[in-house]
Amino acid sequence: MPHWTRWAAVCAATALALPCSAAAQAAKTDVPILYLRQEIKQPPVLSNLDPVPEDLGLAGAKLAVTDNQTTGAFLGHDYRLDIISVAPGEDLTGAARQGLAMAPFVLLDGTASDLLAIADLPEAQGKLLFNVSAGDASLRSADCRANLLHTLPEDAARTDALMQFLVAKQWRKLAMIVGPTPNDQAYADSLRRSAAKFGLAILGEKAWTFDTDLRESTMAEVPRFTQDLPDHDVLLVADPTDDFGRYILHNTWLPRPVAGSHGLHAEAWAPVVESWGAVQLQNRFEASAGRDMRSRDYAAWLAVRSIGEAVTRTGSADPANLRAFLLSDAFQQDGFKGRALTYRAWNGQMRQPVAIVNDRALVAMAPIEGFLHQRNETDSLGLDQPESDCTAFGG
Repeated sequence: MPHWTRWAAVCAATALALPCSAAAQAAKTDVPILYLRQEIKQPPVLSNLDPVPEDLGLAGAKLAVTDNQTTGAFLGHDYRLDIISVAPGEDLTGAARQGLAMAPFVLLDGTASDLLAIADLPEAQGKLLFNVSAGDASLRSADCRANLLHTLPEDAARTDALMQFLVAKQWRKLAMIVGPTPNDQAYADSLRRSAAKFGLAILGEKAWTFDTDLRESTMAEVPRFTQDLPDHDVLLVADPTDDFGRYILHNTWLPRPVAGSHGLHAEAWAPVVESWGAVQLQNRFEASAGRDMRSRDYAAWLAVRSIGEAVTRTGSADPANLRAFLLSDAFQQDGFKGRALTYRAWNGQMRQPVAIVNDRALVAMAPIEGFLHQRNETDSLGLDQPESDCTAFGG
């Protein structure tokens, strides 16, 4: 059975007391938002140093509701967050049918197939849905849906950002290690496409086939494993499952930088992003959630903040009106990334810079200087309009 929770941001939760009485005198506009997620059972990995937070994504939505309420209290806008969390193996679509009756705005946290099944429900028509979890290119192309917007960058945007940085550094010869899981394979495919897009060559690949615990033999096994790779400038690792990638760094046969899922990596958000006022967002999130903000938290925060910005600017809580505004040239969202964020009107993907980071610092923010685009430089990251087969948005 799904687990239902109601989490409401109220005036007392903000630092402002006067707006509450002012709002009471204004015409009240209710803005109910639903966070709908499919819980997953995490696969076993070699290291448990970085456990997946139980409130991943959800914590970002909660903070954004508080942010929205700070302004909404002045205007008579009342934001409410309801949560439906479905246990692994349980029926997410069935829970969605019930949940969609609760709110016109829904954040979806599940797989690409989950999102499509929900977006196609009769109950979802006329609602505005936000993808905060799935980076699949298909959702922004042939499988796009008119009622589904995306605040999480597509996987291709992250791998494009990484390749732009490698081009700028003149690191053009690549080798790659690919993990065994479907997620590993999909990420490797994205790395291959991005490398080809920016004229980089992957000269050799190896599949990670070890099924033993290497924690005590890393220093011996990893150099031997990487010894027969062709000479390269950078070693790519495709291990988003986070099973083995941490053991590759500093143990390769050739002394080369590591990039991809480990080492130098591209993220929508990371704790090391501190410029453009980001520190205040990081601090507020840490105070609220008790941990660092991650990419899915940021995606959920952006979705709820987009709703808040649209309601504030239009004075409406109608999903059709808000969708039209979000996809228009009039919408801009401050995302603490140095430039305004907007939505691509032809597939619903939020345009946003992508952070190139290591574990301790922000290295660069893509799009990298010199990578131009005739419409918007951030459209150099991910599927551009001519590359997308999305027709649901009229493109």
